[in-house]
Amino acid sequence: MPTQTKENYLKAIYALSKGGNEVSVTELSKEMKVSAPTVNNMVKKLEAAGWVTYRKYKPLKLTNKGRTAAAMVIRKHRLSEMFLVKIMGFGWEEVHDIAEEMEHIHSEKLFDRMDELLGYPTIDPHGSPIPDKSGVITRKDYIRLSEVKEGQTARFCSLENSSAELLRFLNVKHIKLGTEITILKIEAFDKSCLVAYDQYSSVMLSHEVCKCLMVEVIK
Repeated sequence: MPTQTKENYLKAIYALSKGGNEVSVTELSKEMKVSAPTVNNMVKKLEAAGWVTYRKYKPLKLTNKGRTAAAMVIRKHRLSEMFLVKIMGFGWEEVHDIAEEMEHIHSEKLFDRMDELLGYPTIDPHGSPIPDKSGVITRKDYIRLSEVKEGQTARFCSLENSSAELLRFLNVKHIKLGTEITILKIEAFDKSCLVAYDQYSSVMLSHEVCKCLMVEVIK
């Protein structure tokens, strides 16, 4: 059974590898905010457990066993976030840090019950897919709002970046998952977008915000 630290490393490798690509020790060191020697020591332990393949001075890669273990941590995290929002009434901007602690609870029964109470959700409160019990993640091909053309309408489905700051910004703008956003005008200078949605007929969103909103074009 992975320790909390090992689970954090597995999750970080999974995120950096987009689920399957190789990851350098330097990348992992930056992500974990620790020195390269510290990462090297941990990677050796992960390799000994059969979770990664690694050769000195070469990138590392998750094994199938490691990928499943990482997906299980992600599953617990995202189910926890959904539980905190849907059952306990937390805001979507409040749940990440709590879920970071809950993801390390080793009780399959607890998370199975949580899943059942929630009605077996497939996405978390930020639109990210929840891995199934086998560790399989079903991703959808969304595009960024910044890629939508003038005159088109897109449905907000997920977030590329779910930082608390962005989520609070979206709260202020009354933008939530499922919101249908029409691009009225794209500014040539900085690519900021004038948009309309719900009862709001003219709202300016920066290019940076638009890059973070993952959408599907509906018309």
